[in-house]
Amino acid sequence: MAPYSLLVTRLQKALGVRQYHVASVLCQRAKVAMSHFEPNEYIRYDLLEKNINIVRKRLNRPLTLSEKIVYGHLDDPANQEIERGKTYLRLRPDRVAMQDATAQMAMLQFISSGLPKVAVPSTIHCDHLIEAQVGGEKDLRRAKDINQEVYNFLATAGAKYGVGFWRPGSGIIHQIILENYAYPGVLLIGTDSHTPNGGGLGGICIGVGGADAVDVMAGIPWELKCPKVIGVKLTGSLSGWTSPKDVILKVAGILTVKGGTGAIVEYHGPGVDSISCTGMATICNMGAEIGATTSVFPYNHRMKKYLSKTGRADIASLAEEFKDHLVPDPGCQYDQVIEINLNELKPHINGPFTPDLAHPVADVGSVAEKEGWPLDIRVGLIGSCTNSSYEDMGRSAAVAKQALAHGLKCKSQFTITPGSEQIRATIERDGYAKILRDVGGVVLANACGPCIGQWDRKDIKKGEKNTIVTSYNRNFTGRNDANPETHAFVTSPEIVTALAIAGTLKFNPETDFLTGKDGKKFKLEAPDADELPRSDFDPGQDTYQHPPKDSSGQRVDVSPTSQRLQLLEPFDKWDGKDLEDLQILIKVKGKCTTDHISAAGPWLKFRGHLDNISNNLLIGAINIENGKANSVRNAVTQEFGPVPDTARYYKKHGIRWVVIGDENYGEGSSREHAALEPRHLGGRAIITKSFARIHETNLKKQGLLPLTFADPSDYNKIHPVDKLTIQGLKDFAPGKPLKCIIKHPNGTQETILLNHTFNETQIEWFRAGSALNRMKELQQ
Repeated sequence: MAPYSLLVTRLQKALGVRQYHVASVLCQRAKVAMSHFEPNEYIRYDLLEKNINIVRKRLNRPLTLSEKIVYGHLDDPANQEIERGKTYLRLRPDRVAMQDATAQMAMLQFISSGLPKVAVPSTIHCDHLIEAQVGGEKDLRRAKDINQEVYNFLATAGAKYGVGFWRPGSGIIHQIILENYAYPGVLLIGTDSHTPNGGGLGGICIGVGGADAVDVMAGIPWELKCPKVIGVKLTGSLSGWTSPKDVILKVAGILTVKGGTGAIVEYHGPGVDSISCTGMATICNMGAEIGATTSVFPYNHRMKKYLSKTGRADIASLAEEFKDHLVPDPGCQYDQVIEINLNELKPHINGPFTPDLAHPVADVGSVAEKEGWPLDIRVGLIGSCTNSSYEDMGRSAAVAKQALAHGLKCKSQFTITPGSEQIRATIERDGYAKILRDVGGVVLANACGPCIGQWDRKDIKKGEKNTIVTSYNRNFTGRNDANPETHAFVTSPEIVTALAIAGTLKFNPETDFLTGKDGKKFKLEAPDADELPRSDFDPGQDTYQHPPKDSSGQRVDVSPTSQRLQLLEPFDKWDGKDLEDLQILIKVKGKCTTDHISAAGPWLKFRGHLDNISNNLLIGAINIENGKANSVRNAVTQEFGPVPDTARYYKKHGIRWVVIGDENYGEGSSREHAALEPRHLGGRAIITKSFARIHETNLKKQGLLPLTFADPSDYNKIHPVDKLTIQGLKDFAPGKPLKCIIKHPNGTQETILLNHTFNETQIEWFRAGSALNRMKELQQ
């Protein structure tokens, strides 16, 4: 047989592209498929084992689980430079997953690449465009009608380029991945920041922007800065009202929203075995809120049980065979270690306005009184990608059943979001859905819904101060309902249910009593529910579209007059000069998440149309000059106006501009629109105190310069009326700071240094104008 490298080269030439990931095509030794949907794409534990052994010999030390999986997917394990937190790794992920809001731009970019087929198994999941209004079936029908053009584009693009398509109503991307695609040891990238959910099944699953997904789908090695590893040692066991959600709520309080940046959080210790597989997924899912690259749990019997119950006993058997590579080595070293005794962990509730403001449930009422937060709970919402498992629904139903036995219903409004069609069908069959409806709940569509702002909320007016409690993951200002006065708190589904029954933040179900319809007081017992259904899961309706074997006759149409979709034009190349006299579009004060930079909610409908969605650029960011959102001074006219309008004015008049930001700029979602929009409207650089990982990479991919102050206090030297010149781009090199000349209106100047994290490949993206432009250059 010809050498492996020669076969790869021949196949790449035959396909007419520069590089393709073909391990799964060439390997016939591994007979276990990655999923039922791709019977000819095999799990490569043999290759993982080979690469791990090469790296372990090179490093001559025990490896963490995170290192085993990441280094086990290196493109060149024998020669790759490896240093945690410093070097960039070239990796070969096993698969790609995209949700419908981000898949539009990802597929538009892939179409622009000119490649005929995706090089790795890839899927699209329709979960973001379904607005919650009155209930599941009606909301789903309305969404299919409103979004028909987009769904048709995604379905036909998937069929044309070999991508599996999960129709609207299938469920939330992360739950679908857990049920069908995640497995121990997988390296999966997804165009959603909560992709780490798959770590609950022992995989390294990382949220990225669409351009990163295009690299992987194109067969190009994917670059990731070598992560540090934070170890969370769990001892004891969960019991009573304490749930898996409380583990990550506690960790978020310890590490804050940026404490995990540049690191993988690896859970280990004897306490792990007391957590269900879906509970581990909950913990990994919300690890996105601490800025972590991803989170992961070691393979154990809970994962084996879940794999078997979801029809993947063959994967569980194979994982057992390679188990030593799916757990950390004894004696491995972590960059930081946190210890949590689950016996002592209490139920938590985090918020408002940030997911790292942690409170024990017992204390939140008194804190709310002191801070002036509304105590009355207007709405309780359970479900979402974070907490919509069978176990979650069962524990909530167990609480609701007790209230019903005493003649009580929820005092607050109450909504339930199943994570998938399989979960919906199974909780209907097993009676959980009826109990939750009987207590006053409304079952919404199998979609993201209110968690991402897809909520047509009618019970309050915008600007009305109110409190909601959710089992979601994020609670940024205006996140769920676009109302900046909504105080959103994040907790477990069972605590949400108990609080919705009581109607107040002052209720502690561990100690407080409720009054039944008969006037007698009673206390809710801690909920108990099955981890998995005793019978098999009910799969519900078939909602999957296989890509055809022959797609030669498949058309993908994008109307030139469409307001929802727009083919992409290449961004301009760097002109080889320093960036002189950049106008400051906005100097942002305080927290600036991707929700602030590119709002979701009603703007989701424009995710496939770059020019239209650019009308939401930075409309949520606070301008330090006047303390207002979406109000900046036009440096030419001296008039204040909306940020997007001002950016368009500058672009029309050939004025290049820059944004000045604060700490952890771009925190939150993986949405690359927050990088595409400033590039489209003439932005050239974003200068901040620090960046969130995904957003920094997204900016680089689109040819922008994400730069940080060498001295964070230099943020205070720049004023919105100044102009900036960035020098040193002709000699742009890794690790070499750039100079910034601040030109004040009075004629004085100051010079400061700007740091960056560009490597050689990323500098090539900047020079070419974008990563996609560079890909096309390499093909030519």
